[in-house]
Amino acid sequence: MLPVGVFDAGRLIESEEKRMSAEHDNHGSTPAAWAAVTIIMVAFLVGAIGVGFAVPWLFWVGVGLVVVGVFVGKVMQMMGMGADRAG
Repeated sequence: MLPVGVFDAGRLIESEEKRMSAEHDNHGSTPAAWAAVTIIMVAFLVGAIGVGFAVPWLFWVGVGLVVVGVFVGKVMQMMGMGADRAG
């Protein structure tokens, strides 16, 4: 036991590390997250190419793919391929 007024930084850091590791066991590395992020990254690439080459329809295809990526990620999470939300 430490005297009153003495701060034990080691114990504080250790308890914080335990709390953080319990909260972030997988850091979102799930099939649902990978699928959603991959589709959305491709969508942004398609949209950027559409803007870069002044092809409006290609830009809107990219926007549509973002929506598809979000939908796929959510459906996969609901199927049990995503991280459990504690709390």
